[in-house]
Amino acid sequence: MSISDRVRITNTTVLSDRHYQLNEVVFDYRRSDGEWQTQKREVFDRGHAAALLPYNLAGRTVVLTRQFRLPAFLAGHDDLLIEAAAGMLDDETPEKRIRAEAEEEIGYRLHDVRKVFEAFMSPGAVTEKLHFFVAEYEPAMRVGSGGGLAEEGEDIEVLELSIETALAMISDGRIVDAKTIMLLQHAALHVFR
Repeated sequence: MSISDRVRITNTTVLSDRHYQLNEVVFDYRRSDGEWQTQKREVFDRGHAAALLPYNLAGRTVVLTRQFRLPAFLAGHDDLLIEAAAGMLDDETPEKRIRAEAEEEIGYRLHDVRKVFEAFMSPGAVTEKLHFFVAEYEPAMRVGSGGGLAEEGEDIEVLELSIETALAMISDGRIVDAKTIMLLQHAALHVFR
């Protein structure tokens, strides 16, 4: 039996359709014991995204960003977030979109981006699937200053850190972004061995 045999959507109500869409979904779910149960959930649909960790093996460095994130601030994080470059797919392929994000956010034109995995980041409430990439970079690949797009409210600082420093920043709480932690741990295990 596939999971689609266990789910029947009975009603979807759009609660908000401003920047992204928030729906209330009523559905019947067939439990493990065979009984059907009616449930109601709010589901935030913001589309899918991609994230990237550029690395330089010779220098043992990675490139990250630092920027303001309102939801983190509202949750009590009184600092800028240090993150991997990332962005919404906007109807593009993950690879094409992450190349564009790299130029916009960190100022690098990367040659070979490699997808390493994909994951749902908050599957209890958000439909977003994140595609994770790594790419080797050289200083000569820098084609701009990065910083993001001001018209989208972006004000991004570009950071080049040693992999050791970046990993230490997870341990001491300076890096608290899940996608960034996942990519740095991947790099520690598979790139900087």
